Amino acid sequence: MTDNPAADAASFVEQEKQYLFQNYGRYPLSIVKGEGCYVFDPEGKRYIDFISGIGVNALGHGHSRVLKAICDQVGTLMHCSNLYYHPYQGPLAERLTKLSGLDRAFFCNSGAESVEAALKIAKGHGRKHGADKFEIIALDNSFAGRSLGAVSVTGQLKYREPFEPLIPGVKFVEPNDEASLEAAFSNNTAGIILEPILGEGGIVELDRAFAARAVELGKKHNAIVIFDEIQCGLGRTGEHLAFQRWNSDSSGDPIKPDIVLLAKPLGAGIPIGCVVATDEASQVLSPGMHGTTFGGNALACRLALEFLDVLDEILPAIRQTGEYFEQRLNRLVDKYDFADRVLGRGLMRGLNLTIPGAWAVSEALERGFLINCTAGTVLRFLPPYVIEGAHIDQLIEALDAMFEQAPPAEN
Repeated sequence: MTDNPAADAASFVEQEKQYLFQNYGRYPLSIVKGEGCYVFDPEGKRYIDFISGIGVNALGHGHSRVLKAICDQVGTLMHCSNLYYHPYQGPLAERLTKLSGLDRAFFCNSGAESVEAALKIAKGHGRKHGADKFEIIALDNSFAGRSLGAVSVTGQLKYREPFEPLIPGVKFVEPNDEASLEAAFSNNTAGIILEPILGEGGIVELDRAFAARAVELGKKHNAIVIFDEIQCGLGRTGEHLAFQRWNSDSSGDPIKPDIVLLAKPLGAGIPIGCVVATDEASQVLSPGMHGTTFGGNALACRLALEFLDVLDEILPAIRQTGEYFEQRLNRLVDKYDFADRVLGRGLMRGLNLTIPGAWAVSEALERGFLINCTAGTVLRFLPPYVIEGAHIDQLIEALDAMFEQAPPAEN
């Protein structure tokens, strides 16, 4: 590194182009520093981060309590493998089981790994009841991750087709289509995986009735019900877990899955994933049937405990800020014909456009805001939980100015 940050950036960009797999479509931005809700490029330009590492940096950048926990733990114990006990897996498992209403936890490294573990549980459970009980139900436009198992249950052909044949027996149903859901279930169904709010699929919320029917059919057909809360869970919607909103009133029996999948914000920037399950589901994986080298190490679990402590304190503020964000986005819907509707809950928000949205991501970047576009037309916002109303106001002002000059070909 030199004393010229811009030159350093040019150098490592060229190194990436020469030596890295070229499997990412990167934006023309190098980030060298983060602070709170901001990130900085090599020339010192400041950007407000409304994507937070795709939901990972939920406490922003450089949170004081996260930094303290990192420093304390790095000097004590980072990793010892799952051949041994350490002081943080047990307490973290207890926190997550009590938070979810389930019984046991398994720690891994990522959301995709948690999906893989859950699929093994579903298929292992099914095999105990017959060789033909291996089918998995998933949702159209869903996204479960990049590994082969996760791609197999991702409801977007562009991700599956290049790697086919994948896991056999996967059926896809339209979100919130109960008739399609019922038709997909049979006695050969081993499990169903669904996101309470589809993230990559366009911030699509599942109806309570659809989720309740999925749980009912799972019980009827002795199938494992998996709620994928990798993106929408752990405070993102203003609840500890997104599915808990379905149980916030007395309408119908409580909705409870067999498995909840967690990852993105849990480690406050350090990789960790988690499968939280009923005791019955957990028993499918007996010793030796599944494992991980790095999963649930001391550093990741220590940070996850700190994250959960902070989350408990700020959850009411997430709800309040999320409501304000919704109100401000609705002002754009009222003003512009191509701004169709506001999607999501809490600080998982989408603005659906009637025109392609990629241009808005690039334009926002020029104006100092990190956002992204999913499902082609949905501007997605996953800001840090510590975002403030003033940051939201700045974003809305920028979007307003951009929309005034929306591309004529798409307007």
